[in-house]
Amino acid sequence: MNLVRSGTKQPQRIPFSAEDKARLTRLKREASVGALEETGRKMGLDSLLNLPRSLQKRSFGMSLRIAAARLEDCEILFGLIRALADYEKLASVVSGTPEELKRELFGERPVIEAVLAWEGAHALGFALFFHNFSTFLTRRGLYLEDLFVVPGARGRGIGKALIRHGARLAVERGCGRYEWAVLDWNTPAIEFYESIGAIVMPDWRICRVYGEALARLASPTAAS
Repeated sequence: MNLVRSGTKQPQRIPFSAEDKARLTRLKREASVGALEETGRKMGLDSLLNLPRSLQKRSFGMSLRIAAARLEDCEILFGLIRALADYEKLASVVSGTPEELKRELFGERPVIEAVLAWEGAHALGFALFFHNFSTFLTRRGLYLEDLFVVPGARGRGIGKALIRHGARLAVERGCGRYEWAVLDWNTPAIEFYESIGAIVMPDWRICRVYGEALARLASPTAAS
């Protein structure tokens, strides 16, 4: 699998504060990434998870480019999705394929969008999102389905840059809300999200129906 892009454009520079660096360095220190890196090796993602030292040591004056995913980026994007699932202890539930991802991103009626964070030809992270709707606001919102930065690039403000990119899109598109979910055990992430102004909703729980349960619920013969 080719994990770097050739012929990349000159990236734009995005400034990051010392506060951002300190906060995300703490997240990197507290996160357990051993299992994630092992999954990366099994998938042939060494060049993605184990970044060159020159990239790992870049300061906040680094060149970072956030760009919408292209058709040819889907293999890299799906590799990052698998790495995220491993980190969240959810690798066993990943059943999708790069081909299905391409269809949902670039099919006749795309239902999701994604952006990748690049430094040169190296993909360092991604954000995947879509529009939802608030009946009370009668306005659409932007829902951040997933956000991920490879272990070797954490502590440099890339996650915050991806979140801010989504916030700008939400404002430009007139969205009433910008929201996402977080696992209740991921205390560092919760603290980070609260530090940038997000409210962690304590009274709401996610309800999910899938697989056989979804088929039964949709069946005309389902019990009323």
